[in-house]
Amino acid sequence: MAAAWRITLAVPGNAAPLFETALERLGGALVSDLPDAAGAVRLDLYLSAAPDPAAVDGCLSEAAGAAGVETPVAESGPIEERDWVAESQAALPPQRAGRFFLYGSHVTERPPAGSIPIRIDANAAFGTGRHETTKGCLLALGDLAKRAPPKPPYLDMGCGSGVLAIAMAKLWGKGRRDIVLAADNDPVAVRIATENAGINQAAAPIHALCSEGYASREIARRAPFGLVTANILAKPLCDMASDLSRMLAPNGVAILSGLLIRQEREVLAAQFDAGLALSRRFRLGEWSTLQLVKR
Repeated sequence: MAAAWRITLAVPGNAAPLFETALERLGGALVSDLPDAAGAVRLDLYLSAAPDPAAVDGCLSEAAGAAGVETPVAESGPIEERDWVAESQAALPPQRAGRFFLYGSHVTERPPAGSIPIRIDANAAFGTGRHETTKGCLLALGDLAKRAPPKPPYLDMGCGSGVLAIAMAKLWGKGRRDIVLAADNDPVAVRIATENAGINQAAAPIHALCSEGYASREIARRAPFGLVTANILAKPLCDMASDLSRMLAPNGVAILSGLLIRQEREVLAAQFDAGLALSRRFRLGEWSTLQLVKR
């Protein structure tokens, strides 16, 4: 049994959701405490092996910048040998998000009748379905499926584990090939998204690729897209608004998340300037998911 690794830090309570989102990109199991008397929240991230220090520093700096707080000092080190896999799985029960039933390989519960099952295990790519941003995107996809399906192809920008790409393939990809592009700037995420597509019998409709934002020639070649999902963070959503609009087909739909409710105004302003109009919004806890249409 391999030794596990733990990263511990304390952050202001109102900034905790941003740090949780950033740290979940490292994989593993994240545990957060209730705020203490000073309003600080302790976060413990359990990993199966020592992480890349630069990746940890990048996540913390990004979250601190988004929250407008100083970058916290994290304690990082090995902990006693234990069954990390079993412990992390116990912390990841199956989740429902509208019609979608998300579960890990350890779950023995049968998917509810009429649900769309997606198997996603905790690993080094963000997106197990537990976070409010992922759930919001899945709810938005389910809402979209109740109406006329968007015209393919589809793009999952910043795909992480590939959960949103798999959801699109499950909804609209039956019997089709390569109608969903899953793009991420992390080669590890691209590999994991490809593996998850195969596990969920969605390998044919999904093509995963490495891209820095929308810069990939393959993305440009396949554009315009009838649907783009992007579950990232508020700043990159603002920075990439014009690229998103350029890649969307007329009347194409964008589903954006990774932003707090208090960040809606700035994200929407950037999308409006790029020619997108708000269609619906989904709020879960402190988090917002925006569904927009290209005017």
